Amino acid sequence: MLCSADEFSEIEAWAKERLDRLRGFLVLEHGIPSHDTFGRVFAALDPREFEAAFRRWVSQLIPALDGDTVVAIDGKTSRRSTTKAEARPLHLVSAFAADMGLVLGQTATAEKSNEITAIPELLATLALEGCVVTIDAMGARTSIARTIRDRGAHYVLCVKDNHPKLVESFLLTQAGVGGEIVPTTTNETCDDGHGRSEIRRCWAFDAVDRLYKADQWADLKSFAIVERERIAAGQHTRERRDYISSLPADAARIARAVRSHREVENRLHWCLDVQFNEDQSTVRTGFAANNFAIVSRIVMNLLRLNTSRKGSIKTKRILAATSDKFRAELLGVMT
Repeated sequence: MLCSADEFSEIEAWAKERLDRLRGFLVLEHGIPSHDTFGRVFAALDPREFEAAFRRWVSQLIPALDGDTVVAIDGKTSRRSTTKAEARPLHLVSAFAADMGLVLGQTATAEKSNEITAIPELLATLALEGCVVTIDAMGARTSIARTIRDRGAHYVLCVKDNHPKLVESFLLTQAGVGGEIVPTTTNETCDDGHGRSEIRRCWAFDAVDRLYKADQWADLKSFAIVERERIAAGQHTRERRDYISSLPADAARIARAVRSHREVENRLHWCLDVQFNEDQSTVRTGFAANNFAIVSRIVMNLLRLNTSRKGSIKTKRILAATSDKFRAELLGVMT
């Protein structure tokens, strides 16, 4: 997969061309296995054990996370991972260290379940002390907030219509019902480039007692209003979202966490779909889709951790396919 092979048939074809080289690491007495054999092995591997091994490997590679680390929790569905026997596509919830661009861990949602149950399971497996965990509205649950705090991390949770009374208390507070409220801190940043202009504003408040049932949220310290104003191609759009957090009412820090959460779409989901062709993958039998997805995240981490070459994921995969030295460097083996 380091060398741009995204299907079992491509892996077989590449390996046959590199058989002599691979025999420097493996005996391969009977040559390269067929693509069907690769498929059967990946379908049979226990994905939970594979995920646990992946997390252990990541923990050995990256430095300890600290208070500046934003860990975005989000899910992604592999659209073509269905079969006649299993009509439900694979949905993986990942923990993504936004600043480093690395996947810390992932877990598949259980049958007849969703992210609400998968997120606490994933959080329980990660060393998150001191980090800031961000989750979209799906994960804005009091139980998840408690799990994050129990792991020694802070949370920044988006609040939408799944908490109507909490949203209503936001609106009433903004309207000054019960007395005027002034932001504890504010923050504004502006980016111009590529024919567009984007202004981001954040107002952070520590008056959490104005929120509906604030005491149910573990260590709730602040709430924030984040606005994004965008002008591109003559179009002017404005978007506002509400957040609750265990962080103090520090607008700059909350705004950074919110913006970092967007990286999970650009640097993880988009990368997996475009660079690894995940949405078009036909790997689907048994546990194969889940296990193959783990390998793609291993490859992405290896490529992101490498700093000896400049270039995109695509460029580095091409180099890995053509350079024995670079491929060995990525894998940490002697040439």
